[in-house]
Amino acid sequence: MTRIRTRLLGVTAASLFALSLAACGGSDDTASSSAATSAPAPSASEMTSTGTSGMDQPFGAACSAVPASGSGSFSGMAQDPVATAASNNPVLSTLVTAVKTAGLVDTLNGAKNITVFAPTNDAFAKLPPATLKAVLADKAMLTKILTYHVIGQKVTPEQLGTAGPFKSLQGGEVTVSGSGEDFTVNGDSKVVCGNVQTANATVYLVDTVLMPK
Repeated sequence: MTRIRTRLLGVTAASLFALSLAACGGSDDTASSSAATSAPAPSASEMTSTGTSGMDQPFGAACSAVPASGSGSFSGMAQDPVATAASNNPVLSTLVTAVKTAGLVDTLNGAKNITVFAPTNDAFAKLPPATLKAVLADKAMLTKILTYHVIGQKVTPEQLGTAGPFKSLQGGEVTVSGSGEDFTVNGDSKVVCGNVQTANATVYLVDTVLMPK
């Protein structure tokens, strides 16, 4: 009788120990699952066009003028080719008008891995009204000016101030000086919002229209 009681007690203790281990294991699994599901996803501002976080982000004082959401925002522009992306951004409306007038929308949208120095509306406003009107009325001249703003290769911020001068689609060279987040193009045009990504281009917004020699 004593042996039977001892065996029963042994079986009961072993069963309780096994149940205790299972309960602990279940708690750990649940905690791990909960931690995995509760981890916050990266925000849109932390994402680049490649969809990974921790990459370089747009920089510059004028970046604050870019819409915070929608198709004209940084994340929205990253989904579209460059001419389409620019058309959704109110900061670049004059440039978009010029690109359409020159018939360059398909050319820019169809290019691969290009870099665009994009004059803002304020950059175009620096031109005398008569000069701007004359340029918009002369398609050949307009095309020459606009293609001078396009480099046929991807230029990262790290390369911007060190790897030039860069040959433009127009044929002339564009020089850039500076480092970090402070760059000047052709000596007098400042990059006011840099490293903006579109589906096919890296864009640097500049405060002065670049004029080829």
